[in-house]
Order: sequence, then structure tokens, then C-alpha cells
Amino acid sequence: MSHDHSHGANKKALMIAFIITTVYMIVEAIGGFWTNSLALLSDAGHMLSDSVSLGVGLIAFIVGERAVSQSKTFGYKRFEILAALFNGITLIVIALYIFYEASQRFIDPPEVASVGMLLIGIVGLLVNILVAWMLMSRGDTKENLNLRAAFLHVIGDLLGSVGAIVAGLLILFFDWGWADPLASVLVAVLITISGGRVVRESIHVLMEGTPKNIKLEKITEVITSHTEVQSIHDLHVWNITSEQIILSCHAVIEGQYSIQEGQKILREIETALQPLGIHHATIQLETTEHPHEEQLLCAIDSTGAAHEPHAH
Repeated sequence: MSHDHSHGANKKALMIAFIITTVYMIVEAIGGFWTNSLALLSDAGHMLSDSVSLGVGLIAFIVGERAVSQSKTFGYKRFEILAALFNGITLIVIALYIFYEASQRFIDPPEVASVGMLLIGIVGLLVNILVAWMLMSRGDTKENLNLRAAFLHVIGDLLGSVGAIVAGLLILFFDWGWADPLASVLVAVLITISGGRVVRESIHVLMEGTPKNIKLEKITEVITSHTEVQSIHDLHVWNITSEQIILSCHAVIEGQYSIQEGQKILREIETALQPLGIHHATIQLETTEHPHEEQLLCAIDSTGAAHEPHAH
């Protein structure tokens, strides 16, 4: 139920942010052409990517609500990760374009209408602060990778507005024309770092890597702390989305057990795993008399030590 509430809140936050960002992006683009400011135009271009990223993120939440099917047994929830990957890549592409444009302006700085640039930058800053606050207060920008990617776009815009304001002041009072492309470069560096982080985390999820907040040693300790469990192997922990963690493993218990006893052991292990953030676990019980061949991660005993798998 809490997941559904979080999902709905994230979707609503993105929808409102999308509308605000799109409207002001048009205003800032017009202002950038009017003042001939690269800082404003780059900020408007980044805001355009924000509008697209917020729209893609919103679509991802809507698509993710589609029910599971025989061809999509996990549903469409991972579409959120694909949206985050797309947004991370667009951040990097936009940053590269800003670097290119800035290099041209360092060589031949154009005239910039500093007062208009300053006014539009201030309004842009206020708009970005509003959108960032909405995403942070109404959505989960820490755990939901899709929303965090969209949020980073907005933060990049916010920094772009700050850069435009500072550049406008420097041009207005000191006639430093190079301040405009310099502000763009500084923003582009920050955008590149943020985009690279989102791309890296998205690929990690798509490659079914171990979630960053999960320690396999702790998982092993929790499972093998059950009095009936001797060891575990074939342990896999991965994300379907940034908020949904899946676990599967084989647990070896001593002697024989009835179906009722096995179900009791499984329920107790699943309950013990929930505080670690794992609410979907598939555990295969095996006995020491009929062990399964170890695979992939080697066998892990109750001490947490890993042993090389036996040769087949």
C-alpha cells in the first residue's frame, strides 16, 4: 500500500513539474534569443530537456502501472529505469553541446543584453526552486531512480539560472563578456557529473547488479542465523525498479522436513529479510542428504565465508 501511495505521489509531482517547466522553458527560450545570451539559451535548452525528461518520467510511471501479462511477468515497472537511462544520456548530450557553444563564444564573445538576461535568470531561478521543492516534498527523489533523474535535470536548470544571474551581473558592472560562456561551462560540468551518475546507476539496475543498499554478507547472516539453515548458495539479489528488490537463493537444512515445517522455515526467513528492504524472496530449501550443485556465487556457509564451487 505504501508503495502505491509513493508511486501516486511521484506521478502527481512529475505532472505538476512538467507543466510548470514547459511553460517557463518557452519564456526563457524567447528571452535568450532577445538578449543574445548563451547562458539563457543553454539554460532554456536544458529546460527543454527537463520538459522532455519530466514527460518521459511521467509516461514511465503511467506505463509502469500496466498489469503483468504472460509475456511481461514483472509488468512494465522497469520502464522507469529505461526512462532514467534516457534522461541521464540527454543530460550528457546537452552538456557536450553547451561545451561546444561556449568554446565558440570564448573565441568571439558577442554582445549580451545583461539587464534582460539578469531579469529572466532571476525568474528562472524562482521557477526552478519551485519545481525542485515540489519534487522533493511530494516525491521520492532519493530512492526512485526515475524521479531522481528528472530531479537532477531541474537542479541543473537551477544552477544554470544561478550562472546566468552571476554572468549578467559581471557583464552589467564590469563588461566581462567571457562571464556568459564561463557560466555555461561550469553548469555543463555539473550536468555531466549528474548525468554520468544516473547513467551508471541505470545500467547497474539493467545489468541486475546487487542494489547499492544491500550487503550480501548481511543477507547471508540473516538467513543462516535460522537454526535449521546450515548454508546457502546460488544467492542472487537484484532490482526490478529502484524501489523493488528481488532475492532468490538455495538454503540447505539438516535432515528431512515435512511440507508444513518447510513452509514455517520459509515464512520465518522471509519475515527476517523484510527489515533489509527485501519483500519478494524466492528460497528453495534443500537437505544435506540431497544437496544441489553449487553455482555462480559459490556456497556461503554460516560464517559468511565463500568456498569455491565443486567441479562438475
